[in-house]
Amino acid sequence: MRIGVPTEIKSNEFRVGLVPGSVRELTAKGHDVIVQSGAGIGIFADDATYEKAGARIVPDAAAVFRDAEMIVKVEEPQRSEYTQLRADQILFTYLHLAPDPEQARGLMQSGCAAIAYETVTDPNGGLPLLAPMSEVAGRLSIEAAALALRRPTGGRGVLMGGVPGVRPAKVVVLGGGVVGTHAARMAAGLGADVAIIDKSLARLRQLDELFEGRVRTLASTLEIVETEVLNADVVVGAALIPGASAPKLVTRAMLKDMRRGAVLVDVSIDQGGCFETSRPTTHAEPTFEVDGIIHYCVANMPGAVPVTSAQALNNATLPFVMKLADKGLAAFDRDPHLAAGLNVRDGRIMHSSVAASLGFDNLQGTRGFPVAAE
Repeated sequence: MRIGVPTEIKSNEFRVGLVPGSVRELTAKGHDVIVQSGAGIGIFADDATYEKAGARIVPDAAAVFRDAEMIVKVEEPQRSEYTQLRADQILFTYLHLAPDPEQARGLMQSGCAAIAYETVTDPNGGLPLLAPMSEVAGRLSIEAAALALRRPTGGRGVLMGGVPGVRPAKVVVLGGGVVGTHAARMAAGLGADVAIIDKSLARLRQLDELFEGRVRTLASTLEIVETEVLNADVVVGAALIPGASAPKLVTRAMLKDMRRGAVLVDVSIDQGGCFETSRPTTHAEPTFEVDGIIHYCVANMPGAVPVTSAQALNNATLPFVMKLADKGLAAFDRDPHLAAGLNVRDGRIMHSSVAASLGFDNLQGTRGFPVAAE
């Protein structure tokens, strides 16, 4: 199969769909890998490194989209990209379609088969291609919060771990999944007062054992969320419903009663965000203020550490890329977990949670998009 890797064009996105090591694995199996010139510059992998791994370098994205049978990316395709896709192509990347009807429309009109990293599953019900970036984002969320808490950046002027005789920052993590666990680990490691709120008592028991009492675990209710958020210095939004829009856990009305200069870090922003006042930001301008509360809502947080995150992502995606390269769309018949990643095919939305979040009914969406029958 001819596999194409274009340069990522989203603002401050330095990751790349395939690192040189992955290219070498694919070319060793007889696949043809086409890489846009400069695609790996963000991870300090130049064209010569890719050529040594067996890739063919092409001058621009147009050549990649023209010649490739499968496009492997990191971020969701931008308009200039999805308008180049064709019905005979496979797109394999993060899509996050739930809050993005324009992208959904573009992919459907292209006729391509679009597979979302974030909805591929594993035998244990996990999300193996979302997990590595969730690990990175969870850890980065505390680094971002610590910086945003500083007074020169508009924050409360609170040191995350405090000092002897002065209380540490109070960090509340909404969601005990991969993001929440890694955020709590980083915050607790810095000496913060950390609480994780989750609906699952089974997960809270696991977290209690994991942190050996260093992190408070709380069952999620409206009262608990409100009480903890209003007294927090930092709130990390880490709630996730696979394929669907994130639940809104913090309302605008709550902001007026929060501590002035407190920080909200919305790691769920790719799925619409779990704070009512969230809107996507970039690494260039990561924060904004609403009612005296600092919001950090960068939509591609792991892009800030591309050497780490691109390799971590490839460690997870390469086996699936290899299956698709070897079998094409027939790989869906042999791997139901890969099939769970199929969001769009033949002009139709194939994932029920994505369809519901976009406002579709069973067969015909309110926006006029056809949807696969259940």
